Amino acid sequence: MSPSAGEAALTQVLTSLAGPAARPRADQIEAVDALLTGRRVLLVQATGWGKSAVYWAAASALRAAGRGPTLVISPLLALMRDQVAAAERAGLRAATVNSANVDDWQAIFDDLAADRVDVLLVSPERLANPKFADRALPLLAGAGLLVIDEAHCISDWGFDFRPDYQRLTRLLARLTEGAPVLATTATANGRVTEDVAAQLGPTTLVLRGPLARATLKLSVVPGLGGVQRFAWVADALATLPGSGIVYGLTVDATTSLAEFLRSQGHNVAAYTGATPPEERARIEAALRANELKAVVATSALGMGYDKPDLGFCVHVGSPDSPVAYYQQVGRAGRALPPELAALGAVGVLLPAAESDPRIWDYFATATIPDPQAARQVLGLLDALAEAQGPDATMSVPAIEAETGLRRGRLEALLKTLHVDGAVERKGSGWCSTGTGWTYDAAKYDRIVEARRAEADLMRTYAAGHRCLMEVLTEALDDPAAGPCGRCSVCTGELPAPGAGPSPAALAAATRHLRGRHHVLEPRKIWPSGVARKGRLAGVEPGRAVAFADDPAWLELIAELAGPDADPSEELRTALVDVLKAWAKDWAERPVAVVPVPSRRRPRRVAGMAAHIAAVGRLPLLDVLTVSGPAPEADVASAARVSGLLAGLAVSPDAPALPDGPVLLVDDVSRTGWTLTVAAALLRDAGAGPVLPLVGHRLP
Repeated sequence: MSPSAGEAALTQVLTSLAGPAARPRADQIEAVDALLTGRRVLLVQATGWGKSAVYWAAASALRAAGRGPTLVISPLLALMRDQVAAAERAGLRAATVNSANVDDWQAIFDDLAADRVDVLLVSPERLANPKFADRALPLLAGAGLLVIDEAHCISDWGFDFRPDYQRLTRLLARLTEGAPVLATTATANGRVTEDVAAQLGPTTLVLRGPLARATLKLSVVPGLGGVQRFAWVADALATLPGSGIVYGLTVDATTSLAEFLRSQGHNVAAYTGATPPEERARIEAALRANELKAVVATSALGMGYDKPDLGFCVHVGSPDSPVAYYQQVGRAGRALPPELAALGAVGVLLPAAESDPRIWDYFATATIPDPQAARQVLGLLDALAEAQGPDATMSVPAIEAETGLRRGRLEALLKTLHVDGAVERKGSGWCSTGTGWTYDAAKYDRIVEARRAEADLMRTYAAGHRCLMEVLTEALDDPAAGPCGRCSVCTGELPAPGAGPSPAALAAATRHLRGRHHVLEPRKIWPSGVARKGRLAGVEPGRAVAFADDPAWLELIAELAGPDADPSEELRTALVDVLKAWAKDWAERPVAVVPVPSRRRPRRVAGMAAHIAAVGRLPLLDVLTVSGPAPEADVASAARVSGLLAGLAVSPDAPALPDGPVLLVDDVSRTGWTLTVAAALLRDAGAGPVLPLVGHRLP
């Protein structure tokens, strides 16, 4: 029996990608054959199964039949870089349009117009970019194939839902009836699978396989504190096989861990959403070439990163769902070299019981729009359209100043309203479309409930009471879920260093974490909409003892968040230690200490300032006063600053302030505006440069 067109294309692609011994799977053949007849296909298959081979084979066969280029929607730059390289190995001419290569866009558009591109990869956010929509989409009107990679992102129920992915529904609607569409994911439970299939269409072919990974040995090491987790990773990197990824939940935790591991002689690099694109590409390549022992990363390095021989994946803190965890840990062990294949790749979770639940709760509601804020924004833009015409726009800073919404919340809300068609971006501003918007309370309540249920499943996994692979595959509604016989629960064995780190590593982690310098970057300009205007001068970079969930200072952070009292010996000592380290950077020694007046914890702040003044033999100048109601915390900068300017003042009875540097002391800083306004008032009263010092800087 002669092979089908799909099988022939697959065999050719697999030979290019994996060598002459590679053979197509039955589901791969069925998927490609279906795509070549114009069907829509959803593949839910384990990481490493070969989903990308399906779309390269289909793209190749469709191009050979005279169809247009394939459009691949891909969520991450790392994934796009890997996919471009894989497509070229499969004999396809591939290009990508993303935020890191804007200068290349025109050349790529020209190549599309000349039919010199077989595959174009873009992020979902590109679909919202007017330049891309105007130039590229018309050239792709006759696309041979649409591929939605990591398709769980298209679903409200997906663990990594992204609003811009919903634009794909409209893109699908514009395609002709016979246009083939392929959606792929390794991380879709039953509800997500049904949702994505329904969005693709009623005749969608769903091909779902078993998701357990025989080459992955999972472990949980519970009960470790923050410093112990750092030390455990330092010990483990000496014995873990090959090279791998160490995941952290936040940017600060990730960069801090990378710094510590480097100080212990490990060849690692930090990789976060703040890492520049060119540096990301360099780090990805170095890990792929085994030039690094590990990349210490946030989820920015996750979906689709292609290193088949990744030897381990360690999580410091738990993702908010077992589905998200499966997606990340599934990077490891896809195709290990012979010397490691018998041992298997290692996936280790170090739960952070003290902080994980709070972070999970944040992510459960982070993408849910606030209906009151939405009505406020739409009312503002509708009034603008009525007064100035439908083309009138308002910038994000102007909307922020008018509504009092914080910048991050406002930008997320505008993205949701844009996806739902209620607002439109024109140039650098926003305007109302006039179509209105309705908050679907029942839908969003169900989403939050589902996300919190997934967090409960992650608790079950982190507790380690049942087979770990079974918990993960059950969370994905895998009908083949069952005990794996390989994980730490099934075998009772933990990877080295076992249940706890060495004393030497623990001491080193403590020293490193307590010796970090947390810089308070000064605000540089007054927000629009307040009485003061222009740039700020005289507020120098400050220092904080602890930042965010600093693992070395958990007791101190708890003290600063607790009831008012005199500062503890730990807090007083920590403040002095920070000042000693900071003094090396001073051009001139401070000449006075000024406490920030506190409504909630006056004893603690006064005690902190008094101790610093006594140790430094400096005058304590209690010259700032506060009156009226406290300004709201969770509001836009303009609203908060206006409240601070109304209530904070330099006492009219205050003595003349020295013109040298002044230490400004507070217990906690979140936005930095309290310190900024206080510093500006001191400068107005004749003080020299102001140096802020706080116990805890909140993220």
